[in-house]
Amino acid sequence: MRRLAYASIAFCLSLISPAFAAEIPVDIELVFAIDVSGSVDWEEARLQRGGYIEALRSEEVINAIRGGAHGKIAVAYVEWAGTYLQRTVIDWTVLDGAETMAAFTDTLSKAPIESGPWTSISAAIQYIVPMFGRNDYQGTRKVIDISGDGPNNLGIPVLDARAMALAAGITINGLPIVNDNSGPGNTRNIRDLDRYYRECVIGGAGAFMIVANDFKDFATAIKRKLIFEIAGLFPPGDTSNVVPVQTPDAQYCLVGERQFRGGGQY
Repeated sequence: MRRLAYASIAFCLSLISPAFAAEIPVDIELVFAIDVSGSVDWEEARLQRGGYIEALRSEEVINAIRGGAHGKIAVAYVEWAGTYLQRTVIDWTVLDGAETMAAFTDTLSKAPIESGPWTSISAAIQYIVPMFGRNDYQGTRKVIDISGDGPNNLGIPVLDARAMALAAGITINGLPIVNDNSGPGNTRNIRDLDRYYRECVIGGAGAFMIVANDFKDFATAIKRKLIFEIAGLFPPGDTSNVVPVQTPDAQYCLVGERQFRGGGQY
């Protein structure tokens, strides 16, 4: 009889939704989405990753995590390029202090960096959105943090991908890297990448962006951004580099696709 009772309990437990049974409350579910497309050379890719490592190890970011209602966040780290390269470098992991942060950044520092042609912000968003439904966490906020140095030029229009994320209750924040790099086709990056991210990429409740002026500024920008992102705040009194989402110009948001059709690539 006892074995039968245990078997009945096990059967009942098996009927419970895994998401319901395993959900862990966190202050934010956050995916870092990092551009490794053709316009990002190896040194710049290294600077981007190093910027995240430096920021995540900082006392300020650790204190921001500890200051949340739950004192922990869930993060994943994804690198992306064109429609054929989206790679989860580190899957969902809880960060709640110096020890978990050290383990996460140590793993990140040892992982290889891959690169690919073209720039598909939209494919990155399409890849990442389902990740929120497959984790074991329940965040107060769900955020995709996209950093990159060029506009979408392949895949579905970025506005369509953004709408998909917003419909799922996911906010997209941005960290555009403004620079003069060119891709293999020798096409220069657009001069107003900050405007492109503001109008075409970021969106959702509390969406904002911080501009990195070249890759060497990335570590400072991502650290500052993470502190306010984790806390769910805007930097007080700062409207120069941190902006809310605005109504997009649909034609302007196809600037990368027009360059692509014109023979440029990055």
